[in-house]
Amino acid sequence: MRTKLIILGTMLLCLLLQCSLLPAISIASVTPNLMIIFTASFGLMRGKRSGLLLGFLGGLLTDLLLGSQGGLFVGLRAFVYMYIGYFSGFCYHIFYDDDIKMPVVLAAAGDLAYGFLFYVSQFLLRGRVDFFFYLRRIILPETVYTVLLTLVCYRLFLLLNQKLDIMDKRSVGSFV
Repeated sequence: MRTKLIILGTMLLCLLLQCSLLPAISIASVTPNLMIIFTASFGLMRGKRSGLLLGFLGGLLTDLLLGSQGGLFVGLRAFVYMYIGYFSGFCYHIFYDDDIKMPVVLAAAGDLAYGFLFYVSQFLLRGRVDFFFYLRRIILPETVYTVLLTLVCYRLFLLLNQKLDIMDKRSVGSFV
């Protein structure tokens, strides 16, 4: 139970940073997506079910906090983050702690999928069909910025996950 509360607190901290601090350090109106990094990292480290639940909850909280500011539909982020966490969880069995390539690839793929779905919901459904402009100006810079932030944040999430695993093993060992 304590592990779940710590992970939930970490998700809320990431959400607050996503909505408050990261827009302040945006470059050319492009901000990294910390919630995608969180969802992909914990899906990778804890499996499909945890990734799915954390992604859905994080996306829903982000939608409720931002409202329709970033898209047309409340729940779209919950849907996207849920799938990012779930598909990241597929790599759980081939996960190596010291390998940074897998979380970077998962965060990049998740951010590309997120950018494409938001292009569809914000622009394509409104009749704006210049996809390559949106790709060049928004999706790719955000993906690069998210990947750079993943290099830092993943190590922090990994340390937290290792400490949580040690706490879980101690609590299980005390009952035996």
